[in-house]
Amino acid sequence: MLSLNDESFVKEVETNQGPILVDFWAEWCMPCKALAPVLDELATEFNGKIRFAKVNVDECRDVPARFGIRGIPTLILFQKGQKVNELVGNQPKDKIRAMLSRVAG
Repeated sequence: MLSLNDESFVKEVETNQGPILVDFWAEWCMPCKALAPVLDELATEFNGKIRFAKVNVDECRDVPARFGIRGIPTLILFQKGQKVNELVGNQPKDKIRAMLSRVAG
């Protein structure tokens, strides 16, 4: 799973053509910590089809502000550099999988 910051976000997400799921999280966020193993499992399941990345909202301020992140965890799915879907809160694995399956090809 990629760790992104304000600088690497443009290169890895906005100029990339393939799908990438970005997890906006923080170290102190218990729901974020609960979601992390689910995202690791999904990253393995969708390996080669969807890239997975994390943005720590305490370390990066610009990107979360640009996308209006108000609650964490927030998962945003990008394709061809554009936001195509978003989930806020600790979501069930099946719900995240369904969102990813629509773009996995």
